[in-house]
Amino acid sequence: MLSLKGKIAIVMGCGSSGPGWGNGKAIAVLFARQGARVIGTDRNAEAAEETRRLIAEEGGACEVHVCDATDNAAVGAFIRGVDEAHGAVDILVNNVGQSEPGGPVDMSEEVWAAQFQLNATTAFLACKHVIPIMQKQGSGAIVSVSSVAGQRYIGKPQVGYAAAKAALIQFTKTSAVIHAGENIRMNCVVPGLMHTPLVNRLAERYAGGDYEGFVAKRHGQVPMGHMGDAWDVAHAALFLASDEARYVTGTEIVVDGGITAATR
Repeated sequence: MLSLKGKIAIVMGCGSSGPGWGNGKAIAVLFARQGARVIGTDRNAEAAEETRRLIAEEGGACEVHVCDATDNAAVGAFIRGVDEAHGAVDILVNNVGQSEPGGPVDMSEEVWAAQFQLNATTAFLACKHVIPIMQKQGSGAIVSVSSVAGQRYIGKPQVGYAAAKAALIQFTKTSAVIHAGENIRMNCVVPGLMHTPLVNRLAERYAGGDYEGFVAKRHGQVPMGHMGDAWDVAHAALFLASDEARYVTGTEIVVDGGITAATR
């Protein structure tokens, strides 16, 4: 079950922001374990190479490229190159994102625009160039990584990120309906509070560098009593990308330990 054997899978944002397992890194490695040839991108060459090395050590197939996911021309050139080299794009994972602090008064217009560019427009650009390939081949699966911040307030001021992640969910739903008759499926994974290397950076931005306190607070916010990790996100993405999800489109899998179901 959940085999991706013979499939070409693009993972946008395949690196990790620090030592350990970020969402994109875990998704790329898991997809390769399931038989996909992974074509990864990241703006950080070293992070992308680390993912490629791990996959290669396990005997999987992976190549990585440095690509600015906010640059339409760069994204188009990269995706055309994948199609020319491999003759298909069966799976696209949109995993580019970043949170910046601020409410509507103190957040600058420039940061607001950049948050949408990074968290929503990147998925739009990748889909713009991948969907015609999937139309040509008659099928495809697109999985975008959103956030529960796009569904409710989760304890820290990040209005640009929250609004952009909400937009990503609705972009996915609307686009899924448009392309459902072409056998192109589009869904979201919606992670909650995940214990990934990104937490170090978030602690600097939102907790004055108090990493231990920030981690404890995040654990305490989750009804299950602890944060999830990148593998929880990766396994949800694997299901949505697989043929077992052939009748699933225009929806999302929330991976949050119960946060969005709770009132506290």
